[in-house]
Amino acid sequence: MARDVTIGELAAHVGDEVTIRGWLHNLRSSGKVAFLIVRDGMGQVQGVVSAGDVSAEVWAGLESLAYEASLKITGTVREDERAPGGYELSLSDVELLGPSAGDYPIQLKEHGVDFLLEHRHLWLRSPKQVAIMRVRDEVVKAIRDFLYERGFVNVDTPILTGAIGESAGTLFETEYFDLGSAYLAQTGQLYNEATAAALGRVYCFGPTFRAEKSKTRRHLTEFWMLEPEVAWCDSECNMRLQEDLVCYIVGMVVERCRNLLEDALERDISKLEAVQSPFPRLSYSESIERLQSLGSSIQWGEDLGAEDETLVAQDYDRPVFVYNYPKTAKAFYMKENPEDPRTVLCDDLIAPEGYGEIIGGSQREDDYDRLLARIREEGLPEESYGWYLDLRRYGTYTHSGFGLGLERTVAWICGVPHIRECIAFPRTLNRLYP
Repeated sequence: MARDVTIGELAAHVGDEVTIRGWLHNLRSSGKVAFLIVRDGMGQVQGVVSAGDVSAEVWAGLESLAYEASLKITGTVREDERAPGGYELSLSDVELLGPSAGDYPIQLKEHGVDFLLEHRHLWLRSPKQVAIMRVRDEVVKAIRDFLYERGFVNVDTPILTGAIGESAGTLFETEYFDLGSAYLAQTGQLYNEATAAALGRVYCFGPTFRAEKSKTRRHLTEFWMLEPEVAWCDSECNMRLQEDLVCYIVGMVVERCRNLLEDALERDISKLEAVQSPFPRLSYSESIERLQSLGSSIQWGEDLGAEDETLVAQDYDRPVFVYNYPKTAKAFYMKENPEDPRTVLCDDLIAPEGYGEIIGGSQREDDYDRLLARIREEGLPEESYGWYLDLRRYGTYTHSGFGLGLERTVAWICGVPHIRECIAFPRTLNRLYP
C-alpha cells in the first residue's frame, strides 16, 4: 500500500510507492507520456505518466486538469538529478481532488505590481514568494533561538495603548469605550522597560502600526518588529547585542536556506557571507561630514533620509552603525549624551546594498527629572506616562534596547527590492485588500 508522504520526505523513500497531495504547477504531454509538476508547499516534484501504466479513465482525465488544480498522485520514487528536487515519480494514479477554473489569474508570465497585490492571495503560491516566506520563517526562528539561548523572556505587550512611543503624527487612533482615545501600538518598548525591571532581559515580537503617509519601498503601515530590552546595558552594550544578533540571523539563514536563496531568489550568497563582526561605526557628526563630501545638502541636526543612508553604507560590505544623533531628531525617551548634550545615546544600524535602516536602538533616559522635562518639551500628556515615570521613581536603572524591523531584514537577506513582498498580506497607504 502506498504511503502518504510530503515532497520533502522523498529522499527517504527511493524505490517505494508513495502518495502525495498537492497542486498542479505545470503539465505537458508528448504522445503517450505526460509530465506533471506538482507542488505541496514543501517543494516540487515531477511525475511521469505513461498511457499504458494507468487506466483509460485516468489518462483521459489529464486533459481536463487546469493550472493549480489540487491532486492526489501515486507512484514509485526514483532519483533523477535532472528533475526538480532531484527525485521523480513514475505515476500509477492521478486523482483530481479539487478542480481549478481555467482562468487562473496568475499565469507563468509577467504581471504588474498592482495586479499581483490585488491577487496577493494567489501570488503567494509562486516559487519566489514561497521562498521569501520560508526565509522569513527562518529569520523568526533564528531570532527566537538567539534570544532564548541568552536568557531573554518573551513578554507580549499591548496592541491597544494610551501612551505614545514615537510620533503623535503617525498614530492610528480609535475610541476606547468611555475612556477616550486609544492607539494601535507603534512600539512595545515602553512596556518592555517595565518588564525588564522585573525579568532583566525581555523582548516582545509582534505587529506594530505607523500611520505614515509614505509610499517608499521601505514602509508599511503594519509590520512586525522585534524589540529586546536589557537591564544594566548601556549604549555600547546595546550595539554589541545588535551586531551579534544580525550575524547570527544571517549565518543561520545562509546555512538553512542556501538553496532557496540561490535558486528561487537568485541571491548572491557571497554578500551575506561577508556579514561578519565587527561592524563599522560612524558618529552622526562623522556621517554628516561624509555625506556633505559626497554632495549631499544635509545639515547637522537633520535626520538621515533613505538616500543619505544608502550613501553612508555604500562603501561597506556589512551593516554600519551611525550613533549619537541630535536630540531633536529622536524620540523623547533616549538618554542625553553626557559628552555632548545636543545628542542622545542612540544608534541606527544601516544595511548595505541600499537597504537602509534595519535597527534603531538607544540607551533610555533613566533620570526622572530629565525624562519629565522631555515629555513636557514634546507636549505629551503627562497623565498617560505616570506609570512610565514610576520606573524612574522606584529603582531607576541603566537600560537599553532596540527595534529590528522584520520585513526590512528579510528584504535585505533575500535581495528583494520592496518590503511589501516580505509579509504575507502587506498593508500600505493605498492597500487594505485582500
